[in-house]
Amino acid sequence: MRDRDDVPEARAPGYLGYLAIVFGAVLAFAWIAQDVVTGGRLTLLDARTAQWLHLHSDAQLRELGSLVSLLNSTWAIFCYAALVGGVALALRKWSTSAMLAACVGGGLVLNELMKLAFRRPRPQFEHPFATLASFSFPSGHVSASTVFYASVVAWVFVRTPTAGRRALAFVAATSIVSLVAFSRMVLGLHYLTDVCAAAAEGIAWVALCLACNALWQTRPPA
Repeated sequence: MRDRDDVPEARAPGYLGYLAIVFGAVLAFAWIAQDVVTGGRLTLLDARTAQWLHLHSDAQLRELGSLVSLLNSTWAIFCYAALVGGVALALRKWSTSAMLAACVGGGLVLNELMKLAFRRPRPQFEHPFATLASFSFPSGHVSASTVFYASVVAWVFVRTPTAGRRALAFVAATSIVSLVAFSRMVLGLHYLTDVCAAAAEGIAWVALCLACNALWQTRPPA
């Protein structure tokens, strides 16, 4: 993500590289989704994982999970993106603000459409820790976190050639998204496949946005 009048510090991957990521993430999502729809082996793992976490999660872990979920809810991610986008606009970084809006805004809309398409019920327990009336697949929290933090990682990768900084950004983003995914499972609000599919969905969408941006950046000057 860069503005055409910026001088980048590092070369961004070409659009074909981004499209390869899209292809891999879409395949992962399709594989999970097919198993969920047909009630395959992954759904058995879902049930076992959900039940184990429900039985072994203590009050402190659930409180931590609630905090992590609150700080990375779809509304929280929207606010983070709006804040960063506002700063980018103030600095006249039009391409950066547009890309962030496309990645996060489009990602949030895509997730809602996927939920409506699959209409998977939430995990059910005799004594639930928390309940929601909305659909479960794919996880909105994880999808929103993925598109936002993946966008941040892409921004870092484009602007620095330093391997250490790139690795730090990637590890930090992956850790946060993993923590969000775990928190949703601990609270009994999502299955394992819900959070995995959401991550794949988010990666595919961001990579698609980056591919489109890479093509746009290579257009001849007006």
